Amino acid sequence: MKLGMLTACLPGLSLDSIAAWASGAGYEALEVACWPTTGGRGFEASHLPVATFGKEDAERTRTLFADHGLDLSALAYYENHLHPDPDRRREIHGHLLKVIDAAALLGVEHVGTFIGRDWTRSVGENLRDAEPIFRDLVEYAGERDVRLIIENCVMEGWHPDGYPGNLAYSPELWEWMFGLGLYLNWDPSHLTWIGIDPVSTIAPYADKIVHAQAKDIQITPGAINRYGIFGKAVERSDPWDVGWWRYRVPGRGQVDWVAVVDALYEHGFTGTLSVEHEDPVWGGDEQRVKQGLAIAHQTLRPLVIG
Repeated sequence: MKLGMLTACLPGLSLDSIAAWASGAGYEALEVACWPTTGGRGFEASHLPVATFGKEDAERTRTLFADHGLDLSALAYYENHLHPDPDRRREIHGHLLKVIDAAALLGVEHVGTFIGRDWTRSVGENLRDAEPIFRDLVEYAGERDVRLIIENCVMEGWHPDGYPGNLAYSPELWEWMFGLGLYLNWDPSHLTWIGIDPVSTIAPYADKIVHAQAKDIQITPGAINRYGIFGKAVERSDPWDVGWWRYRVPGRGQVDWVAVVDALYEHGFTGTLSVEHEDPVWGGDEQRVKQGLAIAHQTLRPLVIG
């Protein structure tokens, strides 16, 4: 197992700068953000020019990682492949193909993304719509020796009422997507707030967990009694403000990282555990983000034996 980090938390820095810092901070791998532009939710970044990526870019990137002793664990483009706007949906699919092509040039095995959801249609309708879309995407990736990995984030902010906006949040849905040839980029933080014990999901799906993200979650005692599990309904100006929990860096929330890492080891996980930093306490500027990443490293380094 290697300890890595997702680069999206540092959108203003170049990949060269991030690689130098991450290596110096003790990280072993990078999950590289590949959105078309920096921005979006605030946790999106463009660290590889995949739209124009060629063999020279790939060689330069491989040299950069080799010079800093880093692995490139995955390329990351987490977007809504079932977006209700057909033009936007086509844009998203087209960009994912470019990310896959870049991964193939780099020899990177994994590309991370979401399933997504058309929030105007039922879950059943969405699953039926998704099946031909993802079979084609999986086939395209497979022809290039790339596997698509799906993060189990709920993405409640994508739904106008705060309901799941990414239909990959539960083991029931994982089993459906595994049937399409997709794999799992497993994250315990999302499971925690929807009432699923993260550790209990590792053993049954160990052969499909090929990459993992390390994000923690802090639950405010008693706050759920006002809002319920779905969060704020009347006063929700920020679609991501549920009102009773928030993301934290590992070590500052309620995920049992000793149990998580131990279970991953027990069930044969040999991939990358990649820190995904979306902690508002350790955010706001480059220095604080790096401090947050240092806290995450301090928490996980004693547990992850390379």
